[in-house]
Amino acid sequence: MVRGHRVQTGGMDEYVQAAPAAVLRPYIAFYSGYRQRGLAPAVHRGLPSPFLTLILTLDEPLVIAAHPDPRQAPGSFAALAGGLHLTPALITHDGSQSGVQLAVRPLGCRALFGLPAAELAHLDVDGEALLGRRFVAGTRERLAAAGDWPSRFAVLDRAFTARLRPAEPPERVARAFRLIVAGSPVLEVAREVGWSPRHLTTRFHAEVGLRPKEAARVARFDRARRAIRPGVRLSEVAATHGYADQSHLVRDFQAFAGCAPSRWLSGEPDRVNDPDG
Repeated sequence: MVRGHRVQTGGMDEYVQAAPAAVLRPYIAFYSGYRQRGLAPAVHRGLPSPFLTLILTLDEPLVIAAHPDPRQAPGSFAALAGGLHLTPALITHDGSQSGVQLAVRPLGCRALFGLPAAELAHLDVDGEALLGRRFVAGTRERLAAAGDWPSRFAVLDRAFTARLRPAEPPERVARAFRLIVAGSPVLEVAREVGWSPRHLTTRFHAEVGLRPKEAARVARFDRARRAIRPGVRLSEVAATHGYADQSHLVRDFQAFAGCAPSRWLSGEPDRVNDPDG
C-alpha cells in the first residue's frame, strides 16, 4: 500500500511510502519516494536510525555536504548507501530533488548486499561500488520510465528480489538486535541469549557495527524524534520514551542530530527522506 502523498501549490512536493513485496520484508522495512520542484534551497539532516539507507536518485544527483564520518569528502551520487551511524549526514538541494529510498534492516544486509552491516557502519558508500554499476544504471533507468510511485516501487520489488541471496546473521546476534531495538535493557538481553555482556558487545559490534548500548540509544532517539511535533511538549516525549528528563532528551538530540529539537523542527518542515514524512 502506498501512503503519504502530498503536493505543494506553486511547485511540486511529493512524498510517498510503501511496504516492499512480502519476500523482501525481512530485509527491507519500507520504501520512500520523494520528488520536489520549485522549493527554497535547503539542507536536510540524515539522522541516525536503526536502519541502513539506500537511495537511488531519479533526476538530480544526491549532494552530500557532510558525511557522518568527517574524513569522507563531500560529493554527488547517483546512488548512495549509508550504514548505521551516530552523527548526521548533511544533504543539500537547490530546490529540486527526487529519488527512492530503502530502509534496510541491519539483519538483512547480508542477504541484500552480501556483507554484514558492520562493514558499512559510519560510512556512506557509492551505490555503484556496493551494488554494481550495471544494477544501479538498469534500476534507475526502469525507475525513470515508470509512470507513478506504485510502478516505481514495483521496479524495486523486482530488482531486489532478483538479487536476494538469503544469508542469515548469527542467530543469537539477530535475537539480541531485535530485543535491543525493542527497548530491552542490554544486561537482560545478554542473559536472554546466554552470553556475558562483554561477549555480546564483541559479537554484536562485529555484525551490526554499533555496540549494543549505542544501538539501544539510537533506537530510543529514533522513536522519540518521530514523536516530536509542534505543540507536543518535550517533557512528555522524554517521559514516554524512557529518558530521565527533558534535558536528557535534548542532550541525546544534540549528540545524534547536531542541533536542538527546536532547531530541527523549524529547519526541516518538509521532512524529505524521513519515514514519517
